[in-house]
Amino acid sequence: MKWLYEHTSDNAARYIVGTVGERPLICFGINPSTAEPNRLDPTVNLVRRQAEERGYDSFVMLNVYPQRATDPDDLHKAPCPVLQAENERQIAGLIDGKAYTLWAAWGALICKRPYLIPLVRRIIVLSELQNCQWVSRGKSTKDGHPHHPLYVRKEARFETFDVGMYRGL
Repeated sequence: MKWLYEHTSDNAARYIVGTVGERPLICFGINPSTAEPNRLDPTVNLVRRQAEERGYDSFVMLNVYPQRATDPDDLHKAPCPVLQAENERQIAGLIDGKAYTLWAAWGALICKRPYLIPLVRRIIVLSELQNCQWVSRGKSTKDGHPHHPLYVRKEARFETFDVGMYRGL
């Protein structure tokens, strides 16, 4: 298995972790925690299992904001423009106009910082993502957010997620 792993030199931010394949399941969380190649955290391990169970040949974990924080309360109070720009560049480069399945999975954590909803809006309109199909697992939260992978019923199915209508409010 060949790994994808893009991060800052000090490992304080991670842009991409996953495996190489022709048909990946690509999941968007809120921010990275501790996962690295061959050392997956619970969220990324669940994404890997979902990809396997659904017949994908690989998986990739991306995030709305790339700062590593095991507790979302530790996220920067304001976004770092350099991290934000590199995250968008990495996402665009990885997807590159291909017709992938993108799993919206940021959950209500999107409300932890006021800059996160504008960042997800910037990501979903990247031209390189326009051929992709967005999904989420289970119905959206009562506030309309796609569920975080760890906080959705095990039997929940993928459903179409209309990012064009997502307001994050």
